[in-house]
Amino acid sequence: MRITMIGTGYVGLVSGACFADFGHRVTCVDKDAGKIAALHRGEIPIFEPGLDELVAANVKAGRLDFTTDLTAPVGEADAVFIAVGTPSRRGDGHADLSYVYAAAKEIAAALQGFTVVVTKSTVPVGTGDEVERLIRETNPAADVAVASNPEFLREGAAIRDFKFPDRIVIGTADERARKVLGEIYRPLSLNQGPLMYTARRTAELIKYAANAFLATKITFINEIADLAEKVGADVQDVARGIGMDNRIGPKFLHAGPGFGGSCFPKDTRALVKIGLDYEAPLRIVEAVMAVNDNRKRAMARKVSAALGGNMRGKTVAVLGLTFKPDTDDMREAPSIPLVTSLTDMGAKVKAFDPAGMDHAKSELPDITYCEDAYDCAKGADALVIVTEWVQFRALDLSRLKAAMAQPIVVDLRNIYRPAEMAEHGFSYHSVGRGDA
Repeated sequence: MRITMIGTGYVGLVSGACFADFGHRVTCVDKDAGKIAALHRGEIPIFEPGLDELVAANVKAGRLDFTTDLTAPVGEADAVFIAVGTPSRRGDGHADLSYVYAAAKEIAAALQGFTVVVTKSTVPVGTGDEVERLIRETNPAADVAVASNPEFLREGAAIRDFKFPDRIVIGTADERARKVLGEIYRPLSLNQGPLMYTARRTAELIKYAANAFLATKITFINEIADLAEKVGADVQDVARGIGMDNRIGPKFLHAGPGFGGSCFPKDTRALVKIGLDYEAPLRIVEAVMAVNDNRKRAMARKVSAALGGNMRGKTVAVLGLTFKPDTDDMREAPSIPLVTSLTDMGAKVKAFDPAGMDHAKSELPDITYCEDAYDCAKGADALVIVTEWVQFRALDLSRLKAAMAQPIVVDLRNIYRPAEMAEHGFSYHSVGRGDA
């Protein structure tokens, strides 16, 4: 089938490349001429393991191409996916839908024959109704069905998530749209991809509800970690103990510095606003947001306490800046408020991240960026592990200690064992392990 993907950001590029790998003919469209030119040169604008090889293979096979002009690709398409950004709107926290609506109007003018227009972007409940209204207003003669097909991709594992999904949610009441989208996803039938058809508004809500629930699990275990420290318990054993209950499950029960990224903060914020708009306030989600925001800055106080409460003139080495490993995404990363708070306290900060430093420099311009973990640790009074990159999981501890001014490690991801760190002579501080 012929697919047009509007937007070559994280969702659009990954989805477009995966659809092409299924055998469909995919054209990705973006207004950013520089980005399209880079893609034609084989340069991938985002860091996602395996994406560069996947894009290159499908471009070479003639199934994937890129353009700035949507007219011809939309006119030829069986399905047009809208995968543009929906950032938090400045001032009120609602999702900014201006890019979605602008895309809908442009798509409407180029439609030819029956076409399914699909919102792939994360959008509030009712957005599909407005997209359909705009299309019909712009082009009353259009033969179109508007559907919702939210994405459930994890950065760092997006290609596997797309090809081996937990579920594929398709929101539409149009039988022709169901047939087209069923055919698009048919290659997944060998993997028993579970297609779930719902009403359009239900599909839109599923996406927000899923992200809010996962954010709640993270925030819950972080609060349990605080209690574990006070009572002398080990939060990792607590998480394992409750995660073995199949009603709860083990995923997203890893205590740390709080959640970040492009989805959870933005989507929980937007869901709260939706609830208020419909007079159905979501008090649990509101609490999740507040606790998470406070936690990020509290991590700086944890570092300060490890250094005796005085940060003035101290040097702190930070390992990991991105919100999670295997991505270069700095959006809402816990490292940002952590580093900002440390510098506010008078500390000098050095940092290293395997993929995120180029993006980090615009967010954190006043710190020193290093070549590797050991360069970062050189002369540091404390070392803080913020992102659990695999490169940080087996550091040479003797070399690390020799490089540091003081052997103090604050491990916000609980990568290391307290006994091991003690054997190497470190003053070791982790999260939620009160018996360490």
